Order: sequence, then structure tokens, then C-alpha cells
Amino acid sequence: MLLSIVIPVYNEEKRLHASLSKVINYVREKGISDKSEIIVVNDGSQDNTVSVINQFKEDYDFIKLVDYKDNKGKGYAVKKGVLSAKGKYILFMDADLSTPLEEINKVIGFLDKKYDISIGSRGLKDSEIVIRQPIYRQTMGKIFNLIVRLLLIKNIRDTQCGFKCFKKEIAREIFNQTKINRFSFDVEILYIAQRKGYRIKEVPVKWYNSPDSKVGIIKDSSKMFFEILKIRFVNKYSFP
Repeated sequence: MLLSIVIPVYNEEKRLHASLSKVINYVREKGISDKSEIIVVNDGSQDNTVSVINQFKEDYDFIKLVDYKDNKGKGYAVKKGVLSAKGKYILFMDADLSTPLEEINKVIGFLDKKYDISIGSRGLKDSEIVIRQPIYRQTMGKIFNLIVRLLLIKNIRDTQCGFKCFKKEIAREIFNQTKINRFSFDVEILYIAQRKGYRIKEVPVKWYNSPDSKVGIIKDSSKMFFEILKIRFVNKYSFP
């Protein structure tokens, strides 16, 4: 198994058919469908998301479903998918395909060199933001990133882009330690990775903002701040 693509989903029946079709076409066009798996993790959806996934499963044996009843959070869903993955490279990405599929080769390419983890970034000079977030979301994101850099992570401009790729063994080691179930899990995995001395490459990518973001600007932002404090001062991790 060469590549595992993990896609966490919650109430995605409206756009999942189009997104999965594009991912399937990608692995087929690259000639790696027999060496790939697409793991869709249903995070307790209350709509027809599972039915959409099962329709694809009937036609493509490389589509896998991880399903559970209650909504646990994006971090929990990604962890479940990553720990079930079998590929040499494990990539997780958002169901809205806000980072387009053609960027996959770019991030994997750095893992073939000297890096252990390769992450898509919207915060670098060569990043191409095609559709931007509303200004209030941009401002909140900048404040969050500043706090993260002050308290936890050095030399990474964008921790929150949902497009990250790992070597399998390293992904398993990191995700076996994670404790954050919701949106700050990206920070947690990078914090653990840096503390363990893994080599992280931040890669400029093309990015399209989705107007259907599930991150609540007030409720989720405040939770993310307290999760940052937990990562720094409360949660216990095993470091060398």
C-alpha cells in the first residue's frame, strides 16, 4: 500500500459525492488505485453521509468507511482514520477539497527527500489563496497562529491547513499520543512532532476558502484557545 487518504466527514451529504468522485479520479489517473485506500471517517453524521459513502464502496474496493454513532470532533475522526491506515504515506485532507488534489504530489515529494512530515500552508510567500476567508476569520486566524507560535510551535506559519502528510510509522507514533478531539488537534500533532525532533516541511499550496466552514467563530475559537493551554500545561506526552 503506497498511499492512504483520510477524509473526516460530518453531515457532508451535499458535497461528498462530488468530492469523492474527484479523489477517485485522482488515484485512477495517477495509476495508483491498486496501491491506495481512501478512508472516509464518518464523525457521527445525522444526514445521509453514510449512504453516499456506501454507494461508492459498492463500486470501488479501495473506499473504506470508519463509522461511529456520536459526533466526537475532527481530531478524533482523523485519529481513527490515521490509525487504521496501511499506506506508506498517510495524508489527511478536508472533504471540501479546499486544498486541491494536485497538491498531493507536492507534499509527498518532500517525504521522499529528507522530511518526516509535510504540511500544506496558506501562510508562506508562495502560497496561492484563490478564495479568501472573510476578514474577521482571517483576523481570528492570525491571532490564533500568534498564540500558537508564542506558546507551542516554532517556525510554522500555518498549523491549521487541513492537508498534512506523514510517513506511516511516524503518524502512528504521534497519533497514539494525541488527546485533543476537536479543531486544535493540528497544533497538538505538530507540537508532539517538533518535541520528538521529527523533520517538518511547510509547503505552500493553492487554497480555496469554503463558505460552509464548520468552525464557529466564537464558540469554537474560545474552545481552541483553552485546548492550546491544555496542550502546553496540562496534557502529558512522552518525549525523548
